[in-house]
Amino acid sequence: MTAAPTISFVVPCYNEEGNVRALIAAVRESAEALKVPYEVVVTDDCSTDASWAILKELAADDPRIRVQRLAANSGESAASWEGLKAARGTYLVTLDADLQNDPRDLPRFLEALQRFDCVCGTRTATRDQGDSAIRIASSRVANWVRNKLSDDAISDAGCTYRAFRRECVENLKFFDGMHRFLPTLVKMEGFTVTEIPVTHHPRLAGRSHYGVWNRVFASFYDLLAVRWMKQRMRRHPIAERIN
Repeated sequence: MTAAPTISFVVPCYNEEGNVRALIAAVRESAEALKVPYEVVVTDDCSTDASWAILKELAADDPRIRVQRLAANSGESAASWEGLKAARGTYLVTLDADLQNDPRDLPRFLEALQRFDCVCGTRTATRDQGDSAIRIASSRVANWVRNKLSDDAISDAGCTYRAFRRECVENLKFFDGMHRFLPTLVKMEGFTVTEIPVTHHPRLAGRSHYGVWNRVFASFYDLLAVRWMKQRMRRHPIAERIN
């Protein structure tokens, strides 16, 4: 019987045929160096290129690679959420399929997880190495707006390179765009959250699926909903139970 994985790498994928092989190789190298059981769960968001064919090939060669494909293109939040639901690890690590996130940062995430429930990567010191000035500026505006309206202090909410204990997401309810607000949602559930600096590489293959419009404006209504939930949500701990 195969041991349950300690770490589940959860990867949403859309039209990343030029990156997925290298991504899996990089994740494998980093995880095996730590000598811990792991799995990689990749959810293909109905790619129109060869991503799904490559993923099936990779999964056939390694049982630790688990892949699934959405029936229709549904966005990053949906692909990430379906991956989180399918993951079996004690610790869940989310990262993008475009190789801009570096799996070699994994030890620092695991070290921080000894003190916090959720660890979020921040690219504030390294974004100029991998992104254009327009993307950096739009990200800064988006983060300022999110923090202002949600009363939070996450420096890089757009960075989806995160690690958390699986119980952090067990009671969350899915909505489109939720991947942008996971740190805030996790805090609302009573868990501790911190940030660590991560490496940020330039994209080497494919093209970005994000622009100023969907970074700054498309998430505004979601932000208002999160603000409302944060103001109205209450937790009621049980002091004592008998039988």
